[in-house]
Amino acid sequence: MTADLSLPASAAGTKAVPAARGGHGATQAALDSVVREGPPGGVALAEQGGTTWAGRAGTADLTTGRKPRTDDRFRIGSITKTFVATVMLQLEAEGKLSLADTVDDWLPGLVAGNGNHGSEITLVQLLNHTSGVYSYTDDETFKRKEFSTDFLKHRYETWTPRQIVRLAMTHRPTFAPGHGWSYSDTNYVIASMVIQEATGHTYAHEVEQRILRPLRLDSTRVPGTSVRVPGPSGRAYSKLTGELAGPGEPNGATYDVTELNPSFAGAAGEMISDNRDLNRFYRALLSGRLLEKPELEKMMTTVAVDDVPNFSYGLGLMKMTLSCGTEVWGHNGGIQGSVSETMATADGDHVLSLNFNGDWNVHEQRVVDAEFCGSGGTAGHRR
Repeated sequence: MTADLSLPASAAGTKAVPAARGGHGATQAALDSVVREGPPGGVALAEQGGTTWAGRAGTADLTTGRKPRTDDRFRIGSITKTFVATVMLQLEAEGKLSLADTVDDWLPGLVAGNGNHGSEITLVQLLNHTSGVYSYTDDETFKRKEFSTDFLKHRYETWTPRQIVRLAMTHRPTFAPGHGWSYSDTNYVIASMVIQEATGHTYAHEVEQRILRPLRLDSTRVPGTSVRVPGPSGRAYSKLTGELAGPGEPNGATYDVTELNPSFAGAAGEMISDNRDLNRFYRALLSGRLLEKPELEKMMTTVAVDDVPNFSYGLGLMKMTLSCGTEVWGHNGGIQGSVSETMATADGDHVLSLNFNGDWNVHEQRVVDAEFCGSGGTAGHRR
């Protein structure tokens, strides 16, 4: 659900070591280094033009010793947001809604109380995180229940979107709508509720009909309340320290958190996929197969994030400028036991997806920097 907005030194300043024979030596080395320092295992898949490279490191299952498979499925966390934003933009293109609509236009009275006013928040502000709505995942009680060892008692409980928004409404806004930027998982839960009002179907149905089936993303699921990750898949591990994808306690206990009810994440981060499907999705999106040019341009219109250099946020889409000047687009995501990321050049020609099956001390951006700065590729340099 959460997005890691920090960039390690490799992305912020120091160029990656040039790749070895085959063009992906630096990427494999980075994958190995991340696993040495934190999560049990990792997988990555890079595509450029018609060529494909797959990498893996570490262990997928600490009990059996099974190694990661390049086709393993995993929880993708906040990468879910790009799917949701794509559906919203398609609906606008079809005249079913306008991103200039307010939340109250579709969900009157939902966003209210404690200084929250749905009549002042537009749908575009939900998608680019300028709404000011408090992120429910920052609520201390929620964090203790879902990200500390209390998770083991609550992992199968169901959350509804309205429950989630009600929790967020117990907090004052982070800022007035349109007067700042703050990543809020609540925004996308609200967006999913708007999709249902506009179409008469759940956001999951719309994602499946509009994206998963047309692109034949056979490994991708919107699981709802289903607690298992369908195979092939490894296990997912967490330190359960109370902070999702935080530094954790490297010497603390490690818990298997593979089975969980992902309804607490909903449209902010519940989906399951694999690297092949994620690459296919982002290549299709950025090449214009899912959105017409006006909608794609709107999606790629970004808001700067003051405290994160070389980073800005569009509509469910991140833009990063790496150490070598290469500009990449995509999203990352974290959920218990899983940290994922997909990044691609603006034309979708060069794309990388990756996953680590642990949520502590994960420096996934190191792998992205190695692939796009250390592989010798020329596509996607800053224009």
